[in-house]
Amino acid sequence: MQELFNIFIKSIFVDNMVFAYFLGMCSYLAVSKTVNTSVGLGIAVVFVLGITVPVDYLLNEYVLKPGAMAWLDPSFAEMDLSFLSFILFIAIIASMVQLVEMIVEKFSPSLYSSLGIFLPLIAVNCAILGGSLFMQEREYQSLGQATAFGIGSGIGWFLAIVGIAAIREKIRYSHIPKPLRGLGITFILTGLMGIAFMSFLGIKL
Repeated sequence: MQELFNIFIKSIFVDNMVFAYFLGMCSYLAVSKTVNTSVGLGIAVVFVLGITVPVDYLLNEYVLKPGAMAWLDPSFAEMDLSFLSFILFIAIIASMVQLVEMIVEKFSPSLYSSLGIFLPLIAVNCAILGGSLFMQEREYQSLGQATAFGIGSGIGWFLAIVGIAAIREKIRYSHIPKPLRGLGITFILTGLMGIAFMSFLGIKL
């Protein structure tokens, strides 16, 4: 249990998808103009990462990695389908995003219209694919570890986009030099938030 908690906390604060690896920046910058839309997209990302990472873990363990298909027949023990990781991971991500899109459209049409094109773009959000690839690279030993990592990574991305959205709403009333308005000040704020999150590197997990 402690190991799962460590993976969960580390994926939120230490290995934050935005501030540690700068993944998912396109949606992060485009949707973070208001807190309401940021919360909606952030929850969608948590949901998609929380499902796709464990599903991709099972796919990797029982189909893709070398010798993974030995459970079917001993003759498949030498088979290596890891070269299909990218395309299969993306197919699963696209399926989950389509499910999220249908749910949001049915239960919150206003949020659906606010997110616009950026909701289906979760399918090509590099943070989502990055979660599955990091899971594969780190070779987590159980489904629980992969799930903790996926949910933690989603919550980390959620905190990042909601945090920058709250700041961007406040700075509308500030006197910002004209050349820095818009994305300029947002990049500066993102860098400062990234430096702040670096303080979590000192946590011993």
